[in-house]
Amino acid sequence: MEQVRVLPKKATEDKFNELHNLVTEDFLRRVRSGEASTQDLKAACDWLKTNDITGVAYTGSPLDKLNKILPTVDPELVKRRMYGTKASR
Repeated sequence: MEQVRVLPKKATEDKFNELHNLVTEDFLRRVRSGEASTQDLKAACDWLKTNDITGVAYTGSPLDKLNKILPTVDPELVKRRMYGTKASR
């Protein structure tokens, strides 16, 4: 006689919350310990984006400090260097 396979129930919201917490805690542990690879940091950034987590660069915050050291990009300069200057009409 053939056995009928019973499909498991869908995971509960509590299970999803537990998984979410475990993944978040693992990212935090890796970053805090200094063992996070470039791939780990990228995955953590993607995790934040996926979960709609954004930051505000208030004065003196780590995000503000990062913002201050990043170079600014002039889109018009990039276009000119990539495609040359447009002829005046």
